[in-house]
Amino acid sequence: MQDILAEQRAAFMAELPVPIAIRKDRLNRAAAMIADNADRFCDALSEDFGHRSREQSMVTDIGGSVAPIRHAIKSLDKWARRDPRAVQFPLGLLGARAWVEYQPKGVIGVIAPWNFPVQLVMGPLAGIFAAGNRAMVKTSEFTPATAALFEELCPKFFALEELAFLSGGPEIGKAFASLPFDHLLFTGATSIGKHILHAAADNLVPVTLELGGKSPVIVGKSADIKQTTERVALGKMLNAGQICLAPDYMIVPGDQERAVVEGLKTAASAMYPTVLANPDYTAIVNDRHFQRLTDWLDDARQKGATIETVNPANEDFGASNARKMPLHIVTDVTDDMTIMQEEIFGPILPIRRYDGIDDAIAQVNAKDRPLGLYYFGTDVAERTRVTDRTISGGVTINDVVFHVSMEELPFGGVGPSGMGSYHGPDGFKTFSHAKAVYQQPKIDVAKLAGIKPPYGKATLASVKRQLK
Repeated sequence: MQDILAEQRAAFMAELPVPIAIRKDRLNRAAAMIADNADRFCDALSEDFGHRSREQSMVTDIGGSVAPIRHAIKSLDKWARRDPRAVQFPLGLLGARAWVEYQPKGVIGVIAPWNFPVQLVMGPLAGIFAAGNRAMVKTSEFTPATAALFEELCPKFFALEELAFLSGGPEIGKAFASLPFDHLLFTGATSIGKHILHAAADNLVPVTLELGGKSPVIVGKSADIKQTTERVALGKMLNAGQICLAPDYMIVPGDQERAVVEGLKTAASAMYPTVLANPDYTAIVNDRHFQRLTDWLDDARQKGATIETVNPANEDFGASNARKMPLHIVTDVTDDMTIMQEEIFGPILPIRRYDGIDDAIAQVNAKDRPLGLYYFGTDVAERTRVTDRTISGGVTINDVVFHVSMEELPFGGVGPSGMGSYHGPDGFKTFSHAKAVYQQPKIDVAKLAGIKPPYGKATLASVKRQLK
């Protein structure tokens, strides 16, 4: 890994400045690597998960990878322009100029997660290549077929000094995070993010952390319950809930709780009338995560929760080893239950009641700041109060998850849900160094400003102007 990093950095330094045409060429090759091998990536994803919906993979990992790359190609000339800045009076009149140049940082490390193991590699690469960098990617050990396919295909599209893929378990991940990259992007669990930050600190590597947390849904009294529950069920059951932005719990008016539960059951049953043999429904990624979710349901049940399983075909999940888990709606939840303390990352949806919108806001603010927050309703004043009085990485109004798909919006968390952001122009800037450049005019500015000794009246006049 150290040899690859040294080779990439040497090639990067030799190439500076990185022409826009070369950046676009790398972006085009990145898009082709995915688009030309879409079927093989879908096969690998399904192998890794035990079963993964092919159509879902095409939308989330194939289309979701190529689209941001195409957006970067289209926007790169605009993003890369010199950014003129004002200079203090009267220097501008005397010929002084100032601007910001966006310069590539060098070699970017990417540690990718298992839940969207193609998109969460290629999405960051859109910004990394657009900014003119090289990249090394550590893939997840939980998706070995996808990792192996990347390692097979990458040399056909990129030289090793441009892009390299590395796979392996925790020890490889630890060593990778300790490399002296010019920037490191980690996507994954908050608990692991802490270790990544420690590892990067020894080399003062700037870090972007895309973590997770408990993203809440606040259902306002003015919400359309049918529309709300359909959209929440869709977002919760996509990838079987294995999404960092999945709605993690709902907060609903007490008198609408039953209507919300029934709406969720109706919506889930309409989308997935069967689960076990349904090609549209994805499995839990491995036995450990399946057992974790099962244990958390047992914990909630033992502590007094009511659990309703959405199983319209009355299938026998206990007799199956397919790791297919239907939607579980959990009511009467309390804060001592694990499902209200940890990010769920699966098809379990707790529902909490609230008494007045300020109570709902207080419930959200009692927990760590989430990656996403979702508000449903038509009451503008209430919506504004929710968005003003809560802090989250991003917000989607009257739907869930969708803000992540808007390439012109920054995507990132805040506090325990992450630091820094990327996507679109924000990704370009994250992976660029904003270099300040000031050009002095021919006139002796230091003497004019009174900062050249011997000091005198001009000095005092300059200080007086500064203090105004």
